[in-house]
Amino acid sequence: MSTQRHSGHPVEHDQHPGHEHPVPRKHGASHGHGTPAGHGEHQGHQMHEDHSAHSGHAGHGGHGGHAAAFRNKFWLSLVLALPVVFFSPMVSHMLGYHLPEVPGAAWIPPVLGTVIYFYGGWPFLAGGVSEISSRRPGMMLLISMAITVAFAASWVTSLGIGGFMLDFWWELALLVVIMLLGHWMEMRALGQASGALDALAALLPDEAERVTESGTETVSLGELAAGDLVLVRSGARVPADGTIEQGGAEFDESMITGESKTAARSAGDKVVAGTVATDNAVRIRVEAVGEETALAGIQRLVSEAQSSSSKAQALADRAAAWLFWFALGAGVITFITWMLLGAPDDAVIRTVTVLVIACPHALGLAIPLVIAISTERAARAGVLIKNRMALERMRTVDVVLFDKTGTLTEGAHAVTGIAAVAGMPRTRLLALAAAAESDSEHPVARAIVRAANEDPEAKSLGLAGRDFSSATGRGVRAEVDGSLIEVGGPNLLHEKQLQPPAELAGQTGQFMQRGAGILHVLRDGEIIGALALEDQVRPESRAAIRELHARGVKVAMITGDAHQVAEAVAADLGIDEVFADVLPQDKDSKVRALQERGHKVAMVGDGVNDAPALARAEVGIAIGAGTDVAMESAGVVLAGSDPRAVLSMIDLSRASYRKMLQNLAWATGYNVLSVPLAAGALAPVGFVLSPAVGAVLMSLSTIVVALNAQLLRRVQLDPRQLA
Repeated sequence: MSTQRHSGHPVEHDQHPGHEHPVPRKHGASHGHGTPAGHGEHQGHQMHEDHSAHSGHAGHGGHGGHAAAFRNKFWLSLVLALPVVFFSPMVSHMLGYHLPEVPGAAWIPPVLGTVIYFYGGWPFLAGGVSEISSRRPGMMLLISMAITVAFAASWVTSLGIGGFMLDFWWELALLVVIMLLGHWMEMRALGQASGALDALAALLPDEAERVTESGTETVSLGELAAGDLVLVRSGARVPADGTIEQGGAEFDESMITGESKTAARSAGDKVVAGTVATDNAVRIRVEAVGEETALAGIQRLVSEAQSSSSKAQALADRAAAWLFWFALGAGVITFITWMLLGAPDDAVIRTVTVLVIACPHALGLAIPLVIAISTERAARAGVLIKNRMALERMRTVDVVLFDKTGTLTEGAHAVTGIAAVAGMPRTRLLALAAAAESDSEHPVARAIVRAANEDPEAKSLGLAGRDFSSATGRGVRAEVDGSLIEVGGPNLLHEKQLQPPAELAGQTGQFMQRGAGILHVLRDGEIIGALALEDQVRPESRAAIRELHARGVKVAMITGDAHQVAEAVAADLGIDEVFADVLPQDKDSKVRALQERGHKVAMVGDGVNDAPALARAEVGIAIGAGTDVAMESAGVVLAGSDPRAVLSMIDLSRASYRKMLQNLAWATGYNVLSVPLAAGALAPVGFVLSPAVGAVLMSLSTIVVALNAQLLRRVQLDPRQLA
């Protein structure tokens, strides 16, 4: 459990000057948690798919700009290819039309074909050279070999050298055009997949209104510094991370957390850059700017995720290299075989076709596109995949180990029980306690006041306190409705030598058995009732655990809390296994113990103290956005605090793995089956696969892989829908 939390999430607290901690503190933490620690000082909460080479794609990199470059080359090459194809004697013969008698028509295919070769084919030629120089042969080398052989053979024919009939200009033109189309589709898809990063960058405003002694001044974000006070008007975006100093508003945090519902933020609450104040103006004290903001951290995570390597991609790269040698060997054998059969023309044609058909373009696209789309879809759902291996491993996880406080629970106190003496209405007791606590800013006091405000009857009493004071370790007092009201824990009773009445002891005993902290309420020195306060279970936790069980995943919980507290929460949520009273430094040993029993573990934690366990687990998942977003120990960060997002991760991992297998099977199976046909294995029965048809089929394979990967966009990742 982290002693530092993000926007809207309370931290563990020291004892309040008014209320001592009535239950065991969490080991190893500098603050208590989960129960009403006595009131004290309130501590604040606190794709780019590096596509420069996939399967050896040296020579074509990035997305947006590269997609535009391939698009432009495709359209111009297509325009040039049309007359090349139309004026091809072979095409006119196949389609049965007569070539127009235009002067110099015979030179249209060679001239335009040469332009296409150098202009449209340049990315592949450069990529092939790069792969040779790096001694990493792959797809680009195969493409460049195919178009170079076609180019040379066609010029030999056009110049009438040797009497060969190897007029491949139209095949060359179609091959380049189709390859450019495939690469354009690939770059465009990957560019769309990296849209989440661009969208995050666009969340920040260009300017901010800095508050000065003379009013406000408009400054660029680069001029802001920690400590500045900024004015955020209704409908405007927050320019930097900070704490609200004045005002309150409903904030749209969906761009950070994925939650569509607005969140109420008031003075003292933290807000994150890029969120929107929807209804009121607020003044915010800047605490982090530029690269230190949570948004910048999220951008780094998305970028790192989209550029990180993975085991699946390594397998695809090895498969591409294997296919290169397979194609090269098949090409050599094909050439030698047809030459021995006395068919040099067929030897060249078959060899070129083998090199074209064996190009592992679909294989090179199979894995990167699946992962890029998965990363983008996850980011838009508030699941930030920092390490791609985490995405791949998540499908194998059979135990999810949750940290309790702040993960399965709110990490904030809430009134969960009220016990009153005879003759004292429970709602009046709550109203009296809230009035006495109203001037305190401690989370326990705020929880009591909030409970009274949410109770219509208690709120209607309109009670108010005056002459508020607090006593360290004992409690608070104030005059309410003409009586002295005191609220405190065991030390307050001990100081006044009071014993709870029997009628209260039975009820408070039940509260304590489930781990609640008890605060007694006194009126003019007599006990009139007691309040139970607990770290409230998140309503989403029950749904998350229910759905994890439905997916065949076991759920465990780890906490520094006492066993009675942990067991009460576990029983409430239906958790399978509990590790309680665990020191922060021992959490990773519990993960290791699960692993030694043969389990694949995903650890879900919320802070620095969970870092060793997050690193130990097969998948480390940090929950909640904010400064902890850059933790190196977690492979995944859930931008919000909804534990149901773990379901999104599991479903996405399983869907991505299915797409990877489908794409790998299609790409490799297509190549392995097509190469013998390209070599002329069925030539004896009259079936001959031309280079152009091979190019068409190869690009169709690429399109199938790309479309199959796009189906990942249909996977439901909204945690609310999954549960």
